[in-house]
Amino acid sequence: MDSNGNFVGLKGPTNPMVSPLLTDLYQFTMAYAYWKAGKHLEKAVFDLFFRKNPFGGEYTVFAGLEECIRLAANFKFKQEDIDFLRTVLPTCEDGFFSYLRELNSLDIEIYAIPEGSIVFPKIPLMRVEGSVAVVQLLETPFVNLINYASLVTTNAARHRRVAGNSKLLLEFGLRRAQGPDGAISASKYCYLGGFDATSNVDAGRRFGIPLRGTHSHAFVSSFMGTDEITDRTLPRNDGTGVCEDFVSLAQHWLSKLQAADSLRGMFSDTSQSEMAAFISYALAFPTKFQALVDTYDVMRSGLPNFCAVALALNELGYKAQGIRLDSGDLAYLSTEARKSFHAIEKEFGVPEFGKMIITASNDINEDTLDALNKQGHEVDAFGIGTHLVTCFAQPALGCVFKLVEINGQARMKLSEDVSKVSIPCKKECYRLYGREGYPLVDIMTGENEEPPKEGDRILCRHPFNESKRAYVVPKRVEKLYKCYWSGNSGKPCEPLPTLEEIRKRCKRQLAEMRSDHMRELNPTPYKVSVSEELYKLIHDLWLKEAPVGELL
Repeated sequence: MDSNGNFVGLKGPTNPMVSPLLTDLYQFTMAYAYWKAGKHLEKAVFDLFFRKNPFGGEYTVFAGLEECIRLAANFKFKQEDIDFLRTVLPTCEDGFFSYLRELNSLDIEIYAIPEGSIVFPKIPLMRVEGSVAVVQLLETPFVNLINYASLVTTNAARHRRVAGNSKLLLEFGLRRAQGPDGAISASKYCYLGGFDATSNVDAGRRFGIPLRGTHSHAFVSSFMGTDEITDRTLPRNDGTGVCEDFVSLAQHWLSKLQAADSLRGMFSDTSQSEMAAFISYALAFPTKFQALVDTYDVMRSGLPNFCAVALALNELGYKAQGIRLDSGDLAYLSTEARKSFHAIEKEFGVPEFGKMIITASNDINEDTLDALNKQGHEVDAFGIGTHLVTCFAQPALGCVFKLVEINGQARMKLSEDVSKVSIPCKKECYRLYGREGYPLVDIMTGENEEPPKEGDRILCRHPFNESKRAYVVPKRVEKLYKCYWSGNSGKPCEPLPTLEEIRKRCKRQLAEMRSDHMRELNPTPYKVSVSEELYKLIHDLWLKEAPVGELL
């Protein structure tokens, strides 16, 4: 630790606003009540979990763990934090603030499922152990850091599944995200969930995510004509010479396109101001020329102007990248554009011109992707923003943080709504795989129970429904929890994986799941169970804690 009480080598959370004060007021009022009652050092175990998969699906991708560990490693109140808390809690004793000033996370242990894993309701994503007051002060930021991260990663994974693995997925959500932090988090976790690149430059800097982007309609409409282009020269790609008038070369190719019999007069009158914009952009980025072709008219202007500039670049040894469609009938326009590219390749003998990349944007979501697949289209890449980063279909995952053990005694939260009843005690969780290699069921056991073994016949019980039970003979057993923060206990910790490693894990885990669990329409629920011993504990404790009613 350094002189400020922070752990050397592990930086704080990405967002500097994530601090010990980023919590609900009642965490401090409870901490004071614990301290005043002398309970603040009692050893507690809390589970962080969610109750229902998002977006009508039957799986969730766990994300946000790294940020939680970074917060834990740097959990320390500054003097200005204490000064502010004194104004908020003026009736609290001075000793409490002295206690807070010395507080850190050295007596905390954090066990979690690896980030990027496929997870399911009721299974704790994280198990946090330590002094009850400290763990409760961590509750709100932990839930905050996991909720959106897991939600948007799952959203990205769902979009990837519908689009297919062959399509390029680009996250374009910066301007529509809920503030700067929402935007940065979205870029990071969409990449984790299977997207290939982002338009967010700061996210590219922070996380090494590939960046993609072209130009806007404003760039196209800002040009009035080719006379605005002052420097018309463009060196050949191989360095053997210079084209002195690239504008004239592009216009020459436009005339050839318009005169070609094989194109059947597809290209006629075009916008010269649009042509000027495309030429200007190609002069600036001759090796990365991609044009937004729907500012005026895709088929009558944008597409022919792009093709003319692309053919001019080709003559000089460059290869244009493709077009972007941001409006209109994406299935029809992409198909017609592909036909034009193939026709030009054949007419002028330009190799691979027919393979130009067609990118589509314009409020795309899962349903759009599915509809395009059913209609048939020629889109190679999708730029997706609003529906992706805002999680428009479902705004929150609903993670909760519940006390399950205090001083070695199992505790549970009861409710008339069975879905809100928590599963008590400090637990271990395992994933059982069948003979075909797919996960069959996740099972929770008490910490001190004998772990399930490969080849054994294991009784898996529904936590609350007595009649729902099944025997499983697993081909493989995976222990889900690893220790990611051990404080001063001396226990070995897992190193935090890189973003690329988490992304690969997510992709691998998605591929491992049975397809009926993953489908968009009526997916099969994945089974979550408890051991026989844990089942008995749940129901014994339930009967013990639930008051007995009286009929009058």
